[in-house]
Amino acid sequence: MSEQPIDPQDAAEEAPQEGGVTTADTLQKERDDLYDRLLRKTAEFDNFRKRVDRDRKDMIEFAAADVLSDLIAIVDDFDRALAADAPPEAQQFRTGVELIQRQLAELLKKRGVSTVEALGADFDPHVHQAVAYEEVPGAREGEVVGVMAKGYKLGDRLLRPALVKVAKAS
Repeated sequence: MSEQPIDPQDAAEEAPQEGGVTTADTLQKERDDLYDRLLRKTAEFDNFRKRVDRDRKDMIEFAAADVLSDLIAIVDDFDRALAADAPPEAQQFRTGVELIQRQLAELLKKRGVSTVEALGADFDPHVHQAVAYEEVPGAREGEVVGVMAKGYKLGDRLLRPALVKVAKAS
């Protein structure tokens, strides 16, 4: 005698369980539950991956900002050296210092560092640090009238505020 193989799906549909719920209904519900869990775990993993990528990017930017801040101090020293008067016999040295200063400025620009515009602008405590207030004829209240040290930004991140002198009312 040859018996027909029994399809588990057919057998499950024919055999009702307690309360009239078939095994097929139970399996369908379990499958839907597992599929829902799979979707949730996939979304959680995707969010985790995005968070790790964002944290890695922030860490790289923080490290770069730290190194660039140290480099800015050296640029300031070169600016001060070039602002000083040099005797004629030191012109060759001055030319060398100018070359290095230009290379450092290009390096900063290449890495996305920009200077904070200060002179003539209105004082902004987010990008300027007032080191002096002075009455200046013809200047409006709160106008930056002098820059002691340039301010620098890396993208939208402030590396160092500009140290400025601000006009006050007469």
